[in-house]
Amino acid sequence: MHQSPLNRWELSRALTKLANSSATEIARGAPPPKSSHIARRIGITGAPGAGKSTLVGHLATQRLHKGRLGVLAVDPSSPHSGGAILGDRVRMDDIEGANELYIRSLGSRKTSDGLADNLPEMLELLDAHGFDEVILETVGVGQAEYAVRNQVDTLVLVLLPDSGDAVQAMKAGIMEMADIFVVNKADLPGAQRMVTDLRRIAAVTRNNPGSWVPPILLTTSTQAESIRNLSDAIDQHSAWLSQTDSQRKHVLTQRARYRLKRNLELRIGDLIKNLDEEFFSQSVAEQMLSVLDALRTPLDAQAMEA
Repeated sequence: MHQSPLNRWELSRALTKLANSSATEIARGAPPPKSSHIARRIGITGAPGAGKSTLVGHLATQRLHKGRLGVLAVDPSSPHSGGAILGDRVRMDDIEGANELYIRSLGSRKTSDGLADNLPEMLELLDAHGFDEVILETVGVGQAEYAVRNQVDTLVLVLLPDSGDAVQAMKAGIMEMADIFVVNKADLPGAQRMVTDLRRIAAVTRNNPGSWVPPILLTTSTQAESIRNLSDAIDQHSAWLSQTDSQRKHVLTQRARYRLKRNLELRIGDLIKNLDEEFFSQSVAEQMLSVLDALRTPLDAQAMEA
């Protein structure tokens, strides 16, 4: 559990700096102080319009008693300006007064995987600030929720009644990634039919002995008990994870792998964006060697200065 009071101003400034940092600046910057404490991470993902933001707001209220809680909500960024509407913060304003709750909306910017630029660094920063839990809401990218899997401990997939396209997506692999399935807005027609479809798919999904079997839940913002059931399911999955520590090292390695891959993608993207037409008259091999040399130069120069 955290010890010192939450310094919102310091945290907000640090998150803003990270959000605006290039890959080179991230590599050169001082990392957050290492902490033996790592917050429990809960991912909320699903297609746009599934009601994720409202659900996150109710879930955050339900879990406040468990300690310091952070909410990172990723909003779609304009491909032209890079800006975002950041509507999630507006919808959760009524619970922002809690002393141990911190909500931050993030623009997806250059990412196309439902997450945000420099997100691993932001999550690490929340660990350093003593957060007990972090709820991460993805931008809502339909069939591309794969990146969030290794960034969180528990992944909740939110679906709408009669969302047949989502069921097709699950057949392609998402069914195997989610830890909890939620049919949201359960007061709409078709909710029970959606649960039946999910159970049918789950019945033909092979699970190893002792593996976690994802529950299928119905939720609605007008029924507090349905939100409590979701919160309880998250706790049950967390308890199950605590008995399978052998997977922890693998998860941390996968998180580090994603972080390195994403930083390299951003750095290469920045380099390519500034190349002139003459550069592309070279062979592909020459282009690749030139980019690799450019990747090394800034960091090598810093190392020599140190």
